[in-house]
Amino acid sequence: MAMKTRPGAEAIQTKGWIKANKWLMLRRSSQLGILALFLLGPLAGIWIVKGNLAFSKTLEILPLADPHVLLQAVLAGVEPHADALIGVAIVLLFYLVVGGRVFCSWVCPVNLVTDAACCTRRMLGIRSSSQISRSSRYWLLGVTLLLPLITGVIVWELFNPVSMAFRGIVFGLGLAWTVLLGIFLFDVFVSKDGWCGRLCPVGAFYSLLGHRSLIRVVAEDRAKCDDCMDCFEVCPEQHVIRPALKGAEEGIGPVILSANCTNCGRCIDVCAEEVFHFGSRFFTANKTNRAAAANGNKEDAGKTFVDAA
Repeated sequence: MAMKTRPGAEAIQTKGWIKANKWLMLRRSSQLGILALFLLGPLAGIWIVKGNLAFSKTLEILPLADPHVLLQAVLAGVEPHADALIGVAIVLLFYLVVGGRVFCSWVCPVNLVTDAACCTRRMLGIRSSSQISRSSRYWLLGVTLLLPLITGVIVWELFNPVSMAFRGIVFGLGLAWTVLLGIFLFDVFVSKDGWCGRLCPVGAFYSLLGHRSLIRVVAEDRAKCDDCMDCFEVCPEQHVIRPALKGAEEGIGPVILSANCTNCGRCIDVCAEEVFHFGSRFFTANKTNRAAAANGNKEDAGKTFVDAA
C-alpha cells in the first residue's frame, strides 16, 4: 500500500479532528505550558517557577532536578545540594512510572523543532534519509559523562540544545537559534528524526532511565490493523511499533516495551481502527477480541492475546 502524504487523514474522517489529534494537543499544551511557567518570572515578574529545566523550584517548595545534569556535576567533582538530590529523586520516580522518554515528547522544547522538521519533510515529499546508527546517541551519552570526569567541567551543558533552546526563548538572541536551525535543517534534509532518534544523548539517558517504566502503549486490537502505515509514518522511533503490532504469530505480546518509545501517543491519534491505547507494561488482553466481535466472528471473538511483558 502506498504511503499517504497526510498520516491521520482517515482517522480524522473516522474519529473526528479532536480525537485524531488529542494526544498531540495535550503534548503541545504540556510543552508550551512548562515554557510559560518558566517565562512568567523573567517576563512578567510572576515567579511560580524559578530556574530552568536543569534545576527548578516551584512555589519555593518543590525542587526538580535533571538527573543527567546532576550526574555530570557529580562526575565533575561538584557536591550536590540537598534540594538537588530531592529534586532528582522526584524526577527519577516520575519517569520510572511514566517512561523516561516522556521527557522528550512532553517536556523538551527541541521536540517542537524536530516535529516541525518532520512535517516539513512530508510537505516537501522528502523520502530519503541518512541511516545514522541509533546506537550513536549512546556513544554520545558516554562522551557527555566522560568529559566532566576528565575536565572537571559540565561540558555538555554548554552545547546542550535543550538548555540552549530555553536560553534562546528567554533572552531572544544568540547561538541557540543557530543550533536549533541546524537541528531543523538536519532533520529535514539529512536524517528523518535524526537528532532525537539517533544523536541526542539526553534522549539516550532517559531511555535507559525509563527502561522498566509502568505506562506503555498497547496494541490491544492489533487484529484490526489494516496496514495503512500511518502509525509508522508519524512515530519518531518506528522500530518500536512492529513487535507489538505484528508479533502475534511469533508469540510477542501487544505491549510496546522498547525503552525508546517516547509515549507521545501519536500512533493512538492517527489510527483510524483504534488499535492502540495507553496501558500498563503488565497488560494482558484477556478481553474479547473486539475486531473479531465487530466482524461477527463468534469463534474468533473468544480468543485472547497474551502479554509477553
